[in-house]
Amino acid sequence: MVKQITCKEIKDYQKKNPESVLLDVRTQEEWDNDGKPDGDKVGLKTYFLEIRRDSFFDFVQEFKNFNINQDKEILVICKSGERSQISAELLSRENYKSINISDGFMGSQEGIGWKNNGLPCL
Repeated sequence: MVKQITCKEIKDYQKKNPESVLLDVRTQEEWDNDGKPDGDKVGLKTYFLEIRRDSFFDFVQEFKNFNINQDKEILVICKSGERSQISAELLSRENYKSINISDGFMGSQEGIGWKNNGLPCL
């Protein structure tokens, strides 16, 4: 089972887990229209990799190209927490320590999201 956190917990989580990284799995269109999280400003090296429902295998292979050590915790974010959950599960199957950001970038029933929490954006 993949661990869940909300955006309001991210700063405290990062302080306790300074080697963690952020992975945004939204689409290019979402990055262009809604903005991108600037995880670097809260101490999270940030990666961007779109997940497509028709190519989960390609997602995992492309993620491996980032050469992120498997001992780092990967906080995965999408718009509202659904695609990031799928992504986190896929990465967990590959022995990565992945955590789903359940309220995503724009918010969901789990919380108000990255952008509305006033976390830094590009």
